[in-house]
Amino acid sequence: MIEGIEARFREVLPEGAFCSLRLVDERSETVSVRQDVLQPVRSSEDVGAMLTLVDGSGMGYAATSDLSRSGLKAAVDRARTWASRTSGRGLVDFSAVPQVSVQGEYQSPVERGWDTLPLSDKVDLLQSQSRQLKRGDRIVDWLAEITRVRSESLLLTSTGGRVHQQFEFLIPVLSATANEGAETERRTLGGDLLGRQGGLEVLDQVGFTTEAPRIADQALELLSAPDCPAGQMDLLLAPDQMVLQIHESIGHPLELDRILGDERNYAGTSFVTQDMFGTYRYGSELLNVTFDPTAPGELASYGFDDDGQPARLEHIIRNGILLRPLGGRTSQIRAGMEGVANARASGWNRPPIDRMANLNLEPGDSSFGEMVKSTGHGVYMETNCSWSIDDSRNKFQFGCEYARLIENGELTRVVRKPNYRGISATFWRSLRAVGSRDECRVMGTPNCGKGEPNQQVRVGHRSPPCLFGTVDVFGGE
Repeated sequence: MIEGIEARFREVLPEGAFCSLRLVDERSETVSVRQDVLQPVRSSEDVGAMLTLVDGSGMGYAATSDLSRSGLKAAVDRARTWASRTSGRGLVDFSAVPQVSVQGEYQSPVERGWDTLPLSDKVDLLQSQSRQLKRGDRIVDWLAEITRVRSESLLLTSTGGRVHQQFEFLIPVLSATANEGAETERRTLGGDLLGRQGGLEVLDQVGFTTEAPRIADQALELLSAPDCPAGQMDLLLAPDQMVLQIHESIGHPLELDRILGDERNYAGTSFVTQDMFGTYRYGSELLNVTFDPTAPGELASYGFDDDGQPARLEHIIRNGILLRPLGGRTSQIRAGMEGVANARASGWNRPPIDRMANLNLEPGDSSFGEMVKSTGHGVYMETNCSWSIDDSRNKFQFGCEYARLIENGELTRVVRKPNYRGISATFWRSLRAVGSRDECRVMGTPNCGKGEPNQQVRVGHRSPPCLFGTVDVFGGE
């Protein structure tokens, strides 16, 4: 397909205008066992291309699943029509934008390929995990599931650019729901945020084959636990909750198109403004956040973004000071600011927009035990189960699946329905300890939504546990 599409693209290139083609071929398979019953295996295939054309100061694009010469020619013509209509009316003079001529490749690291294990063996593995989740009659629903996605993209430009990238994603899920009377509690392995790039080795990396009994036992334990107490106290967050905290209250408010107002009618704006960069104290001196699509194995790793910009590690927040936004090439030109290579599209029929990729909180030098011991009155929370944040990504309220009280430097009673709330602009300044590199955990979400029309993309995060001082904590009803 790739050789054929390259030849046909060269045949339909218009004269005197920059043109690019971004081909995406994505295939997925989901194998699932629920309540010890094999569910229908779900598979999908989605193939198509986006043609983008710059003519004068205007830019237009058109997507097509017809990859024949005539189909590509029709898409080029539609894109040229839109470029003509937008000329002189856009926020950016695209004739002044440097066009892509980079060449390169990227491939996900895979140790054990998905196809090396027969389907029957995958089903046996899931059946085994399902049986371990059913630990008594009070477990009323349980699920073991694995989704594999293979995605291949090819970016070609009329200026000689060629970027070929091949991705392998694995997204495992374990879940157990317990019920007794009017009380229902659910525990999961990482809150359905275990996605990584790689092959079947990911299952061992995330504990998929060992953690089912613990998940089920904790779901049962929560049935008789008291509700989380309310009050101002220290808060120790596990990595699987930290990734949600990073995602919602650092990642989204720092996306440059949101800061520029592009999302205000859909997902809101941001409390961050352009004049904050370089001076604003986003968090305590312990807060160090990097944008790193080069990190091996994270869910949103890549060699080039969908505009063809080479990926590289960038410091977003250093020692608590806000340094740069998450803005791709077009947003950088609009704002006159440096950004990152994060123009990303959810598929062949969507244009690239500013998206966080791998956004990581860098480790500190505290151990989990040291953070517990330093806390006189607090609570430790694991695994997000609910989130709410205002339209400027500032005031938030998050709930977790599981919690334990910290009393006089020791983890004590299990409590249920733990919640906490805060304000992004001040919450991160209360960060008073950051876990070490050995305690970091790599996680990711496959369905971060944004844009009109909506785009769901994969986002990776790496974080250690973190301790915050004097947070508003409360329990559920």
